[in-house]
Amino acid sequence: MDIVRTDRLTYRYDQRVALSEVSLTVRQGEALALLGPNGSGKTTLFRVLSTLVPPQEGRAEILEMDLATRAADVRKAIGVVFQSPGLDKQLTAEENVRHHGHLYGLRGAELAERTREHLSRVDLADRAGDRVAAFSGGMRRRVEIAKALVTRPRVLLMDEPSTGLDPAARRDVWRLIDDERRRAGLTVLLTTHLMDEAEGCDRVAVMNEGKLIACDAPAALKERVGGDVMTITTPDAAALLAVLRDRLSIDAALDADGRTVRLERPRAHELVPGVAGAAPGLIESVSVSKPTLEDVFLHLTGRRFEPAPLNDAR
Repeated sequence: MDIVRTDRLTYRYDQRVALSEVSLTVRQGEALALLGPNGSGKTTLFRVLSTLVPPQEGRAEILEMDLATRAADVRKAIGVVFQSPGLDKQLTAEENVRHHGHLYGLRGAELAERTREHLSRVDLADRAGDRVAAFSGGMRRRVEIAKALVTRPRVLLMDEPSTGLDPAARRDVWRLIDDERRRAGLTVLLTTHLMDEAEGCDRVAVMNEGKLIACDAPAALKERVGGDVMTITTPDAAALLAVLRDRLSIDAALDADGRTVRLERPRAHELVPGVAGAAPGLIESVSVSKPTLEDVFLHLTGRRFEPAPLNDAR
């Protein structure tokens, strides 16, 4: 069952097109990552889906509810974790979660039980009475997740959930999210510029310049690269490209730095001796690796992935 669906969704900021006819589905229980650099449109798509801004053109639905006409109903069914902290640092963890529940009409014993339950799930039961001001970044993010889940949403939307977290805290956050997916069938959609975070999702939607350019499982996306990736640094890129083309019949690409030549070939490691022998003095280093999602982005767009700065709003 498709829980989230967009159909030719388009959004503009004045004359700039932030989203261009984006059609996307997210299935029940799935974790889907919106992966893209600064200006790719992923944050604008997040804003539409989280009901912060209404759709302009096209259609967007969550749980078969049209976001253009039923935004209030959608808000009752989703949990949202924003990139910027949404906690009151002078309140305790328990108070932050409980007051969020009040906004959704929860009261009394039921709210108290849910608050205890979700603070326990994020391993903060023993710190429930402590002020958030004393918490680390990872602990605060766990409170954010408890707050988003206390209303028992069917869909969890997260904007750059690992921003500012160290690797251990990031693992903790994802353990919590995966536990909730298994326990309650939660559907998760997140924006990210972190390749390893996207790798852990069921599917990755790659966005660039407002367009959805690919959407598939990480392994399937990497298969599009067409084999291993060989990267060669050189003092004379033009000469090396000519040698590869004329002597070895290999078409390679030059990276934006002007010193790195890149090619994609099955079993690329077998080419290393031939390349080295054909281009003496033109090779400073050679590396061969399996394709990454960054390689996928380069393959699809012709340019390297440039992560969004923390203050990117679109």
